[in-house]
Amino acid sequence: MVRIKKIKNKEYIILSLIILLAFIVRLYKIDNPIADWHSWRQADTSSVGRIYVQEGINLLYPRYYDISTIQSGIFNPKGYRFVEFPIYNAVHSLIYTTVPLVSFEIWGRLLSIACSLISTYLLFLIGFRYLGKLGGVLASFIFAFMPFNIYYSRAILPEPMAVMFVLFSLWFFVQYYDSDNTKKLYLLSLFFSAAILIKPYVFFYSIPMIFVLLKRDGIVKILLQKKYYLAFLIVVVPFFLWRFWINQFPEGIPFYSWAFNGNGIRFKPSFWYWIFTERIGKLLLGGWGLIVLGFALIDKNKEKYFIHLIFYSAIFYVTLIANANVLHDYYQVLIVPALSLSLAYGIYVMWNIQNFNQRISRLLCLFSVFVMLTSGAVQVKEYYKVNHWEITRAGKFVDENTPDDALVIAPYNGDTAFLYQTNRFGWPYLDRSIEEEIEKGADYYVSVSYDEQTKKLMEKFPVIEENKEFVVIKLH
Repeated sequence: MVRIKKIKNKEYIILSLIILLAFIVRLYKIDNPIADWHSWRQADTSSVGRIYVQEGINLLYPRYYDISTIQSGIFNPKGYRFVEFPIYNAVHSLIYTTVPLVSFEIWGRLLSIACSLISTYLLFLIGFRYLGKLGGVLASFIFAFMPFNIYYSRAILPEPMAVMFVLFSLWFFVQYYDSDNTKKLYLLSLFFSAAILIKPYVFFYSIPMIFVLLKRDGIVKILLQKKYYLAFLIVVVPFFLWRFWINQFPEGIPFYSWAFNGNGIRFKPSFWYWIFTERIGKLLLGGWGLIVLGFALIDKNKEKYFIHLIFYSAIFYVTLIANANVLHDYYQVLIVPALSLSLAYGIYVMWNIQNFNQRISRLLCLFSVFVMLTSGAVQVKEYYKVNHWEITRAGKFVDENTPDDALVIAPYNGDTAFLYQTNRFGWPYLDRSIEEEIEKGADYYVSVSYDEQTKKLMEKFPVIEENKEFVVIKLH
């Protein structure tokens, strides 16, 4: 008994070190402005929370600064932002207003980090259940230090919170499966409902849960038990109520059909290249991680097939949401837990292999993980760079020298990061003539590019600031 206790304490000491180091590495450039990689998506998320700070939290009417037609094809004068249910944004604004010790953006990053650290612990518990103490530690280690995940788990995005809720639901499912405790079933339903409200795409994590339940109880037994109907309603009713509500505001719902197979890329050669070579193979697994993953997939241990199911469900997700996963790498944030568990499984298999040279297998395992992490770091380090500091300085000038209710045109190739810096509602590009924009209420035009369009406006309207980095034009 004493020996078991010592082992348990040792595991938690290692886990505590992993979580501490995971927190430290996520502090790298935490004070970056929202102008690094995928800044437009972070700006959209952060703006909802910042408007909550300014106007109060209203979960039914999330708003952001973009009032143009770019997102939905419809003019959006109130700046409605009906994408994820704004749990993340509300928590972000509440933390900042309660403890305004650091900037709003830093608090957003810290919130994502907190969600990620909780996810690290939950992966340890799930890995421990299926892969033993070594598997639990490895799953948490990979999730904590995969360079791709380090960056995105300190970005101002709802994905880290959605992942946390999914892992809570998986953990409660494991507990329910082992104990048949109905309370655990309802808890997993509540957390899964929250995850789907934030990111509906996480539905694919329900596939392994449903499959193992069907295998254990059979469909007839499941259909005869009321608790499963209630659990199902807990998951789907909030989601459909939210969808019913937002459908009343089409101007605030961005186009989304493109995400599935908008350009017909699914199963084309470019799909296999981008998803399995560039994204999963190179960016997430650094090439050599595929060796470890391969050992996980070929293992025949039936007691661990739940890990296989999670991985195959993740592949189903990237195949179904094909176009979005090809175009934007942050869509792969959702599959990182599946990869972490699978890689931990692969390391477990390689470390305990019997039919081959165990020493060579272990050296190959260590080398593969090392190269995976270093190769990923080389790629992801570019994500932290802010290439256009001028948008922050131009935005600050607009914020300090224009009325709070001014509407601003901040063209930046449709990227809302520039508009976010101004702290004003407006347009991230000219979607119609300048005269029409003025009729819609545009007051100022700010640009960090002296292109032909900007020069023409400088000749036509008064310039209130002009320097080598940006120009601000008053449109009245």
